[in-house]
Amino acid sequence: MLTVMMLMLIAAYPAAEAKAAEASQLVSKGNTTEKVIALTFDDGDDGGNIAALLQILSDNGVKATFFLTGKAVESHPQKIKDIIAKGHAIGNHTYSHPYFTQITAEQMKAEVEKADALIRNLTGLTTKPYFRPPYGAYNAGVLQAMGEAGYTKTVTWTIDTIDWEGRSAAEMTQKVLGNAVPGAIILMHAGSGAVNTPAALPGIISGLKTAGYRFVTIPELLGFSTNSVQYVVKAGDTLYRIARLYGVTVQQIAAANNIANINLIYTGQVLQIPGTGGTTPPVTPTTPTTPSAEIKCTVKAGDTLYRIAKLYGVTVQQLAAANKIANINLIFVGQVLTIPGTGGTVTPVTPVTPTTPAVTKYTVKAGDTLYKISLVYKVTVQQLVTSNKIVNPNLIFVGQVLIIP
Repeated sequence: MLTVMMLMLIAAYPAAEAKAAEASQLVSKGNTTEKVIALTFDDGDDGGNIAALLQILSDNGVKATFFLTGKAVESHPQKIKDIIAKGHAIGNHTYSHPYFTQITAEQMKAEVEKADALIRNLTGLTTKPYFRPPYGAYNAGVLQAMGEAGYTKTVTWTIDTIDWEGRSAAEMTQKVLGNAVPGAIILMHAGSGAVNTPAALPGIISGLKTAGYRFVTIPELLGFSTNSVQYVVKAGDTLYRIARLYGVTVQQIAAANNIANINLIYTGQVLQIPGTGGTTPPVTPTTPTTPSAEIKCTVKAGDTLYRIAKLYGVTVQQLAAANKIANINLIFVGQVLTIPGTGGTVTPVTPVTPTTPAVTKYTVKAGDTLYKISLVYKVTVQQLVTSNKIVNPNLIFVGQVLIIP
């Protein structure tokens, strides 16, 4: 009798402790009064317009969100990689694009899990927590199943261009511009069936910019302050280096950007820096009191405004203001910067070359880059490359022993 009672208690315990996952939140518009807007593109197994769309977005400095199917990954994997490499956000649009209101919860979960696995294996990124239902078809059962699958946001749209019907560029542009509101989500398609979407996109972008709108991705619209700090990944960057630069953890950056593999980021990828609130840059040196005369600094490979500011004892904000820089994460090799308030006499501190030891060696650890090592030892990346006969400065290995010149 005692054994039976114990078995009953054991059987009942998980049921009592289990907590049902919350249903996915349905989102058709961002909850904001700011004039921000999100362009989204659904990609099936065609992807015929992707190259053209990426070029237009790049030309206009706009980041969008692509909802990807598993079939898309199988059909055109390089185009999917191109989407990621350009810094666009992604979401899950299922594996084979069925009507979710006509299949079981288990089938729904299998669809998104298969798609996410394919995308994650190809790019290192997960699509969670953003899901878009095929045909926009959903009900309470769909939202519950997606919540249980880890997709906390089911994203539909505010404005449907109906581009898949072959609508004219003028018609689509007018529909978007005539219905734009703060936080709007615009639906378009990446397949060649949306024949006029590439023709319509430039006019849509320019019209919205003229109306005072700023473009954001779905993660920015739903998960962050629209004023949050963005960082553009440069050659040699690692999440560890970026995290240290902004005083956050690698895990925080990975979570904020849906990064499944913390060792896989791309040059040009745009990262959201969590907890910065759009106003806090990396730790800033005390503002110098030396007066107004100015000197010049030419940007070199690996430079950041933060590094230059620290070198000259000024703030990032002072550099940005003096050089009319809108995006503090975007400077160019060869760019000549005015250093404000340096009195014309202050030069960067030059480290004293040690006389001993004659040869210093360093063993590469996880997360290291030549740039990071060069900063620690106050040498240049080129000196490290030359001293160690390194062919590719972006390729070093854990355990590799480097000579520090």
